[in-house]
Amino acid sequence: MEEMNEDDRMGRVLAWLVLTALLCLGMYALPSRWWGYELKRVDLLSDFKTPEPAFSLDSLLLQLDQADSVEVDSVPAPAPVVVEPPLPPALDSAALALRDSIYRAVYAMEGADSLGTYIEDYTTGHIGLKRFFTALRMREELGRPVRVAVLGDSFIEGDIFVADLRRMLQERFGGSGVGFVPVTSVAAQYRPTVKQEATGWLCHSILRDPTHPYTLSGMSFEADSSGLSPTITIEATDFLKQEPLFPSLQLLYERNTQTELVMTTDRRTDTLRQTLPPSESIAQYRFAEPFAQAELRFDRAEGLRMLGVVMESDTGVIVDNYSLRGNSGLVWEQLDSASSVALGGIRPYDLVILQYGLNVASDSVLDYRWYRNRMTHVISHIRNCLPESDLLLLSV
Repeated sequence: MEEMNEDDRMGRVLAWLVLTALLCLGMYALPSRWWGYELKRVDLLSDFKTPEPAFSLDSLLLQLDQADSVEVDSVPAPAPVVVEPPLPPALDSAALALRDSIYRAVYAMEGADSLGTYIEDYTTGHIGLKRFFTALRMREELGRPVRVAVLGDSFIEGDIFVADLRRMLQERFGGSGVGFVPVTSVAAQYRPTVKQEATGWLCHSILRDPTHPYTLSGMSFEADSSGLSPTITIEATDFLKQEPLFPSLQLLYERNTQTELVMTTDRRTDTLRQTLPPSESIAQYRFAEPFAQAELRFDRAEGLRMLGVVMESDTGVIVDNYSLRGNSGLVWEQLDSASSVALGGIRPYDLVILQYGLNVASDSVLDYRWYRNRMTHVISHIRNCLPESDLLLLSV
């Protein structure tokens, strides 16, 4: 009798196993959506399958033939004008061999990643960062600081990553200051490298209002017409374990008629009053005295359009953080060429780093050719807007 009971129990176990397998097969046969809800299929053999790289569940791929109609950050991007970058200069075999040896010595650092490489240079002769390296080598004779611009999304917001990059470069090559800081941002209160407050400003963003001509910051700020004078308050921090002191202050604006600046700092006993030079293009006003705290008020500010403030030294390396939350990078197809050239004349950049891709990454997308193609146009446009800058792509 006991042997029969054992057989019964074994039969029940087998029956439950068969029923479970049938249930899993049935769940695999379910549709991807049911009554408006997205369902996840149960695939018992998923670990043994290799996904097809060309397959994608993303509906954006249906618009590949009309890629310029893809909505980017709620702003339809116009058709780009493709201008091929200039070809590298001709190099003889000796020059190529020399640059290859320099490339291997500089870039091939053990422990960088699984390949032992920090940077890959795909240009002929490995001259992709020639301008930047030349500026570093000639920084004493350059007559200005070596400048790096980091363009990215919320990954670098609040000076994340950029603060460490800035610190390491300045420790190695000299320089001080945090560089460009917008009038205000959504992460202003969380940025540890500078304390900042602003009142009385209206913000225009390239993500929401593409009608304005934008440059690298992707934002501009106009004085509010409520009648109160707009203000900016800045305070240095000891985040980098250095003396909390900025070497200088520069105001960066793109339009002004009759604005009067009223400024007080912790290093001055008097109040500075200065009428900003009128301008209809990118311009700057420089206050060449060190300070740790500054309060700026802008009187008669009708028509004033500001970009931000700059705190930097006259030598060494300066790293500007141009973060824009939610930016996929594709909006830079709308980067204004004239404004960018004007900005480059005032703040020439030797290196521009692009950090994008996180805002288009999705677990339902397996093919990013559409994004690669669009970013190729973006990079070509940035090259046209900043022809004297080297470009470096930061991978996801």
